Order: sequence, then structure tokens, then C-alpha cells
Amino acid sequence: MDLNKYCPEKILPPEKAVKKIKNGSRVFIGTGCGEPQQLIRSMVEDESIQDIVVYQMLSSTFSQYVHEPNFTTRFSLKLFFISLHMRQAAFEGKIDYIPAYLSQIPELFNSRQIGLDVALLQVSPPDRFGYCSLGISVDITVSGMKNASMIIAQVNPRMPRTWGDGFVHVDDIDYLVKYEEPLVEALPEAKNQEIVERISKYINQLIDDGSTLQVGFGHLPNYLLTYLDGKKDLGIHTQVITDGFLPLLEQGVITNKQKNYLPNRIVTSLCMGSEQLYKFMDNNPMFYFRVADFVNDPNIIAKNDHLISLSSALEIDLTGQICTDSKGYIFYSGIGDQVDFIRGSKMSREGFSIIALPSTAQGGKVSRIVPHLSEGAGVATTRGDVDIVVTEYGIAELHGKGIYQRVMELAQIAHPKFREWLIEEAKKRHYIFGDQIPPSKQDLMFLENYKSHLELESGKTVEFRPLLPSDEFATRNFYYSLQESTVFYRFFYRRKIFSREMLQKQWASVDYHQNMTIIGMVQRGKHKEIVALGSYGSAEKNVAEVAFVVKEDYQGMGLGSYMLDLLEKIAKENKYKAFTATVLSENKAMIRVFEKHYPNCKVKHGYSGELEIYMPFDSEDDQGNKTGKA
Repeated sequence: MDLNKYCPEKILPPEKAVKKIKNGSRVFIGTGCGEPQQLIRSMVEDESIQDIVVYQMLSSTFSQYVHEPNFTTRFSLKLFFISLHMRQAAFEGKIDYIPAYLSQIPELFNSRQIGLDVALLQVSPPDRFGYCSLGISVDITVSGMKNASMIIAQVNPRMPRTWGDGFVHVDDIDYLVKYEEPLVEALPEAKNQEIVERISKYINQLIDDGSTLQVGFGHLPNYLLTYLDGKKDLGIHTQVITDGFLPLLEQGVITNKQKNYLPNRIVTSLCMGSEQLYKFMDNNPMFYFRVADFVNDPNIIAKNDHLISLSSALEIDLTGQICTDSKGYIFYSGIGDQVDFIRGSKMSREGFSIIALPSTAQGGKVSRIVPHLSEGAGVATTRGDVDIVVTEYGIAELHGKGIYQRVMELAQIAHPKFREWLIEEAKKRHYIFGDQIPPSKQDLMFLENYKSHLELESGKTVEFRPLLPSDEFATRNFYYSLQESTVFYRFFYRRKIFSREMLQKQWASVDYHQNMTIIGMVQRGKHKEIVALGSYGSAEKNVAEVAFVVKEDYQGMGLGSYMLDLLEKIAKENKYKAFTATVLSENKAMIRVFEKHYPNCKVKHGYSGELEIYMPFDSEDDQGNKTGKA
């Protein structure tokens, strides 16, 4: 459509268009990278325009003017989210932050609780039917546009046309400003790549092929995306698309084929990235831009099976409370979409949420996992909403856990130099027992090499990993679930009580070198249950004593042999040359496991009828021969 022929009376230069804004007006401005920069500049530079209240989701262009002497006397900025560009202004009290869930912002306009006189938008040129596209800024822009008394649109040929809710006809626009300029770009800042890579290794363990992802605002979630290149058929239902998605789209990792709700489409509301990304989504039917009250509605989110919400935080306390929008009394970002997606993912079939954050801030000087949130910090996400927290030191599973377990889960993924302090602070608050042993100060990233899984003939998968302090309660449940005979074979007497002190000493004695304990777990709904436990401990020079216990309904499935292989591998790395074991003579199954694995083992009878088995490790050549014979 030729605008000059169709509606020449609507076309104005930017300086004349903004003259239509009356003093005292309430002005809505399109979001983030879709904001109409030239209209904003023209409005600010026209000093006759006074006493304007501005509502915007994410603001960029105003940062060029907000520190000018008379700006705050002419403009009152009310932002639903504080962008990087506007943080200094927020610190100085030059903007007003409106805390609100993203899904609920459109209703503030629809209900006229926030009245709007003018909407300043940026759109693509119209098609032959007269429809322009809001392009990369659909989120709350549609509602802002529909509820404003007057609409002024900057028509920019660089704005991509996107499919979905973002179409507006030129007949519904009051004034049009034809002005071409590059869109705002939001390029990721450099981050500590070592920390990002370590966090990504844990995130990878949690995301299965075919999952549908939501990725929240922030540089860390964006960077973590780049490490998902080994996944298959991921789907996307998210508020914002960034450049982190682009490699996964180009490599075919994101296909949306496994999505059960709106399959084959990326459901989103906003795009903030590079010109390359904007060109990629131009007229691309894979991208389905919907309004924020649809994309962020927890009930809509929950329609996606296996939806995983990935977002970040500024700090988290030992009970699981999360702060995302302020550093103490200083507002830093916003509530945004985190709570909407955390609650939606919780209602999703097999869905859950992940909060990822570095363990420290300020160059390692302060812990982001804290005994209590900073004074003045806002609780954006409650302790009842959180599922999983990940740092570069591991994974903490909080869903369904008590305060005691949460403390142990979070302390063990804190930076090693803060773990003892966190435990001591938790004791002062009576979150944990006074005799609680703090987690090891070791950096346990090397334990990732000891994780594995075994596929059983039944179709179940048993996951194996080293025992951690947070497993104390699960280990207790495991021991109490065993039959008397199984307990007798393991401990040589009919043990009735598995005390907290005993279990705490068990994991506290594990140094993961001279002593090691491996647990085997199976999935039970949203949690994992221990079904097997194997360990070795130093007995004498170059010899370790080994022991196992397997839950009755998993006996005879090869779990003992599998754990013996794992423990031998670890023991060899730590310079052991043999295992020894003490076994009751009637425990035929365990004896067969040892004799099959170590055909050259030496067996002698003890004084109380038990057998003492000495099992030298084979040399590499012998091990190869043994493997070949098997």
C-alpha cells in the first residue's frame, strides 16, 4: 500500500507528529528494541511538551536524556522493568518502578486503572491490505495501543513483519511518521565463560530432548542456551527471543515438533537481539507472536507438557526465597515473567523450573546464596514456588523439601569458601541441628565424571552418582525401606535404627578420593528415590574395603555388578590396587558378584562364619582380556 496515496493527511514529519501530544498526557511507548526511537527523540527535544507521564515495559532511548537537568521536571517515567540502560537512573531515583507480573500488565490498561492518552509505536510498512506489523514488540504493546485515545506510529522498513497478534491497520492509526533507522539492538555482555560453562553442564542434565523451554530475561539464561547444541527437538514457549536462540535454530536443535500445544511454532511476545536475528524472523511463520497476557498466562503455559522454565536471580536465601528485582533498597530489574512461568511450569505435566545463578557476586567477595535476603530486597519468587536451583557448584532440588534439607541442598552448591559460614548462620536460626557437619570445602565438579546410568530390561533407568550431604534424608528412607534380611546381610546384625548421626557421619566421611559412596536412583514422579548404595573405604595401604546394598525389588538386575565397576574405576584413579570385602557365607548373591568380577579373588573364612574376600585389580592387559571373555 502506498501511504502517500491512501492516507496523505495522516503522514507527518516526527517533529510535527509529537506536537499532537498535549501537556499532561499519559503516553504509552512500545517495548524495548521495538521502541520508536525517532518519535521519542522528537518528543524530548520539543521543550514545549511538558508534564508527560510515560509508561513503558523496557526503555532504552530515554537513557540518552534522563540525566539532563530539566528532564525529570518534564517527564515522569514509569517502567514495569528496569533495563540495563536505565539502572543508573533507577539508582538515582529518576524513574518510578511499577512491580507487576507481566501477564497482568495488559489488564491494567484494559481496565483503565492506568489510563492512556497517547501510544507511540513503531511498525513495519503496510502490506497491500493496509496492515502494518508491530514486529518484535507485541507483548503489552497491543494493549497499550488499543487503550490509548491517539496512536502515533513510526513506520520503519527495518521492522520485521511477524505472525500473530501484532497486526494493526493504518485506518486505526491516527498519525504516521515515515522514518527509517536501525532498530535498537540488545547484544549480550561478556560473562565469565568458565562459570557459564560449568552451570551449563548441570543444566544439560536437567533438560531432556523434546522439552519445551522458557528462557527468562537476563544475560546468563541467554548464554546458557548456546550450550544446548547437543539436544534434539526442543520447543519454545517464552516471553522474549534473544540471539542465544539463533544457533539452535540454525542447527535444527529447536524444531518445536514435540510440542503438544501449538506445535511447530515458537510462541513468544517480544524479541531483543541483533539485526541478524531480526532478519531471521522477518515473515518467518515459525515465530508466533502473541500478547503478554496469553504467552505469560500460567494456565496457557501449563498446556505445554514437559515445560522447563529457565531464569536467573540476584540472590536466594537458605529457605528458597528469591530476589530478582532489587539489590537491597535499589531497584535493579523487575518481576517480569519469572513468577508466571514458574507457576505455569509447575502445573505443566512433567514440567518444572530452574533458577540458575553464579554462586558469588562482586568478583567473588559475596555469596549469592545467603542466610537471609539483603535488607530491602524484594521477594519476587516465594520459597513455595521454587523447584531447582543451579550454580557452578551443582544442583539443589528444593521442591517438596523442608527447611533443613533446603539448607543442606543450597549450602553444598554455594561457593566452597562460604559453605561453613552458611551452616553456622543456619544453626543460629535453628534451621538445622546444632551438631550439623558442614559440606566439604572441595570443588566437586570432578564428580560429574562419576555420573552414569544403567538401562534395565524393564525399561527403567537407574542413575548413579556420588553421595552428597543433601542425600541424608533420602538415605534414611532407603535404609528403612529394606527388609530385615537385607539389612542383616549388610550390617551383620538386625539393625533397627538408622539415626541422623549415623547417616551424617556416613556422608561426612566421604572425601571422594580415599573414601567413596555411590547411590543408584530411579525416578518417582518429580523426585528420585535411592534403590542401591555402594561404597569403598580405605582399609590398608593400596587396599579399600567395599560393600553394597540393593533394594529387594532391584536385586538380580545387575546393579551390584555395575556399581562394582564404577567403584573400581574410581579406586584405581586414587591409586588403590585391590578391594576387600567381608560377606556372610549365606549371602550367595553378593559372593557370586565378587567371584564373577574377580575370578582370581582369594577367599578365606573368618572367625564368625563370614567370608573375607580379597580382590586384586587386574592390570590393563588382563582387564582387556577379562572384558573380552565376558
